[in-house]
Amino acid sequence: MVDIRAATMADLELLAALDTVAVCDPGRRAQIRQWIESGTCHVARIGDSVGAYGVLGYHFFGNGFIEMVMVGERFRRHGLGMALVRFFQARCTTPKLFASTNLSNLRMQELLKSAGFRPSGFIDNLDDNDPEIVFFSRSV
Repeated sequence: MVDIRAATMADLELLAALDTVAVCDPGRRAQIRQWIESGTCHVARIGDSVGAYGVLGYHFFGNGFIEMVMVGERFRRHGLGMALVRFFQARCTTPKLFASTNLSNLRMQELLKSAGFRPSGFIDNLDDNDPEIVFFSRSV
């Protein structure tokens, strides 16, 4: 069973360790700290282990936006990512909820589609030769 709760500063080291970007980018570690401090970061636990985190913000034209879903490599394919997305869908305070992922991130695209999101457009030039696909869902 997956348990989701608000992240605390005590989780910072765990989240940075499971984040594949934070391992080589100190800016991501600072971003995780900021998400925790702002109260927008949640952790997903399975048993006694924190295996994933996600961030739900409202900076996307005043709509809910899933800014991040990161599942630690050894916790993938255990339902943690879907649990976080469903959690955010249920708690989003706006009627529209958006998320995005790179065109190359097929797993996240499938996760979002399985959760009822549909493609809503592309953003070019964020990452070289890897457009961002924006997804949309009505809040539950």
